[in-house]
Amino acid sequence: MAATAGNTNSGARTWPQLVALAFGAIYLLVGIVGFFVTGFGDFFAHDTNQTLLGFEINGMHNVVHIVIGVAGLLLARTLAGARTYGWLLAVGYGAAFVYGLIAIGTTWDFLSINAADNVLHLLTAIVGLVIALGPVRSAVTGRTSRV
Repeated sequence: MAATAGNTNSGARTWPQLVALAFGAIYLLVGIVGFFVTGFGDFFAHDTNQTLLGFEINGMHNVVHIVIGVAGLLLARTLAGARTYGWLLAVGYGAAFVYGLIAIGTTWDFLSINAADNVLHLLTAIVGLVIALGPVRSAVTGRTSRV
């Protein structure tokens, strides 16, 4: 049976799959733990002063983390899925970074973002680009591919 790109049927994962899996697990965990800080009321509160490891959060921010986490866990199953997750991180968190530049300190900041969040969003967007575009060496041919 021929193996498809990114799914060797041997259980081995490529590094983009492993990074997508790790980021998915971390974001899912952060989203769940976030509810222990914020509770389940007033999902769209701004300037909550409720932080998790220095990052300001609210209920909606927690939901976004959970969705991003689950997407990472599901998409990490194949190399193509991991690449898609990388693009989702790059575009989504790139947009979140721009949103944060404009929204911090405003009454309409429905994600309750602070400067630490903005730095993390930029770094996550960069990691997304690395997942999406980084080369992968094939164990079978020894060639580098971006598939």
